[in-house]
Amino acid sequence: MLEAISTERGAPTPYGAKVVENGVNFALYSKYAEEVSLYIFDYKTREQLLEQRLDPERNKTGEVWHILLSGLPEKFCYGYRLFKSRGKLFKKYYNTDFVIHDPYARRVQTSSEWGASDNNYHPLGLFVQDHSFNWENDKPLRIPKEDLVIYEMHVRGFTQHSSSGLDNKKGTFLGVIDKIPHLLDLGVNAVELLPIFEFNECEYYRFNPLNGDRLYNYWGYSTVNFFSPMNRYASSSEPGVVVDEFKTMVKELHKNGIEVILDVVFNHTAEGNEDGPIYSFKGVDCGAYYIVDHKHRHMNFTGCGNTFYCNNTVAKDFIKKCLQYWVSEMHVDGFRFDLASAFFRGFHGEVLNRSPILDEIAEDPILAKTKLIAEPWDAGGLYQLGEFAKQNPRCSEWNDKYRDSVRKFIKGDRGEKRAFVIGMCGSDMTFSRERSPLNSVNFITSHDGFTLRDLVSYNSKNNTANAENDHDGNPNNMSWNCGTEGETDSSEVLALREKQMRNFHLAQMISQGIPMLNMGDEYGHTRYGNNNTWCHDDELNWFLWNKISENKDYYRFYKEVIHFRKRHRVFKLGRFLKDQDVHWHGVIPNEPDWEGRSQVLAFVLVDPAKKYLIYCAFNMHYQDIEFTLPPAMENSKWRIVINTSNPSPNDFIYEGEAPFFENEKITLPPHTSVLLKSVM
Repeated sequence: MLEAISTERGAPTPYGAKVVENGVNFALYSKYAEEVSLYIFDYKTREQLLEQRLDPERNKTGEVWHILLSGLPEKFCYGYRLFKSRGKLFKKYYNTDFVIHDPYARRVQTSSEWGASDNNYHPLGLFVQDHSFNWENDKPLRIPKEDLVIYEMHVRGFTQHSSSGLDNKKGTFLGVIDKIPHLLDLGVNAVELLPIFEFNECEYYRFNPLNGDRLYNYWGYSTVNFFSPMNRYASSSEPGVVVDEFKTMVKELHKNGIEVILDVVFNHTAEGNEDGPIYSFKGVDCGAYYIVDHKHRHMNFTGCGNTFYCNNTVAKDFIKKCLQYWVSEMHVDGFRFDLASAFFRGFHGEVLNRSPILDEIAEDPILAKTKLIAEPWDAGGLYQLGEFAKQNPRCSEWNDKYRDSVRKFIKGDRGEKRAFVIGMCGSDMTFSRERSPLNSVNFITSHDGFTLRDLVSYNSKNNTANAENDHDGNPNNMSWNCGTEGETDSSEVLALREKQMRNFHLAQMISQGIPMLNMGDEYGHTRYGNNNTWCHDDELNWFLWNKISENKDYYRFYKEVIHFRKRHRVFKLGRFLKDQDVHWHGVIPNEPDWEGRSQVLAFVLVDPAKKYLIYCAFNMHYQDIEFTLPPAMENSKWRIVINTSNPSPNDFIYEGEAPFFENEKITLPPHTSVLLKSVM
């Protein structure tokens, strides 16, 4: 037990536990609590050291309970028990036998060993005396959006496999640092990290029916605490060290010109519905943090049991302070908001014309220069692609219309050329002319759905291993298996699949907008047709470093096309293409055949400085097609830089080494794309 503890009234702000002149100030909002007790525990053993009941006459201001304690150790765990005797409203979430953790806790005390918590998961707030972190003058990179190449990454999966060559840093923030050379070689300059806030990977108890392996909440879209980095992503078991390791990762990425964007899940929490666990928000004020119906039952617009009430005054303040913390204290560069249409849900889930929380984020001075990306839909049927950019022009959006149009055109669907061209030019039909292509995050694959390899290898999903009777995952993948379903030894089929992967990648890299790549696509990672691998902590999700050398030819093409994009402003104008930017052709110059069901396309992109031309042609037909080339620049000839039908290294040839093309016509084999360049 603690001795020589003294108490003072304390202050109602800031929320959480904060060092002040005379000790540590604790402040907790709760509208309905009639009694509140603060508990202090040993940070290692969780032995209870102190139970301090707060006096509502002395330790309460409005709806905020607060107290100042002096004489506490430098490290300790803490939590609260809240009591309510009058009325039935949310009463079941109070008067519990267990202690809840502070929603504003900057760290939480949970296991440091992945998969060890099982049924014993009980987070407590962890208090550690702040110390000075040497940021070495780290400053935001503020890479222009038109220059971004985003790499969607899972921190654990990136280095967990033995082929990473790491030891105690496997699957950690520090492990990412060791692989920065790969990111630089690849050419990406921003990483979008799947959720790294504290979550319970063991919250579901299921097993893979195919091999008996334990299944986890691997992706992490089930937040327990929004201020604390995931403890199991630290290399050290010392409580609280994860904060320094996260900061170290950010600092090293910034040193190498790579921004850090966090995938954040403010649409729901890990507490589920009425029958779910009580970690913090339910036990503090369910009505302030969650959308409930007229019977005070959780409304589920997320598919996860509850929906965070993002537009309640208390919840808005919480979200904003959380984002401010990650920008000011942790130096992150931006956020991707999961199921962001929850921002437009009102008191009982009704759809609002404007989102108050989105307005506050847009107007907040601390967040003024951060990257903002929305997933513009929710699981309740609200689809808002283009709407976020209308309310907040800074906001970019995951563009699934772009994804679908590219998938359909490249696999050879008829009548998809116009939609493909609209997406390639920046999606002006989705984002009004007052916006720009920089509101569009162009992706073909992501963590959710088929990988690029599976997109050309499977016609149907195969999710049996998820233990959901194959009912999960979107069945409409717009994929094509190139003639054989799944794994094959056919050299002909494998060659066609790799060619199609090249076609997809080239299409993405020449499109106006912000490209986002999926971890592992650079070597052709397969999940064997599983398009919803949220629960697998194994090679379905881990980055397989040995596959880079095994697929070195494809990897070379993949990275060189990225670098080619970065060297050419014509692909990243930051505005919708105009007549002076692009000349449309077909198999004959100036005859693009927009009205037909043609599977071919050709066009010329004009460098704004008039120093070069780029000619691209796509033959997604099943037969050879002959194209007549338009004129090259004066006193110049076309050079073939990219031909997806050619074997490596002739699939990509550096511009200065590429041979001149002497003919006026070029024949493209089936499912082939080419890029030619003419320099003044």
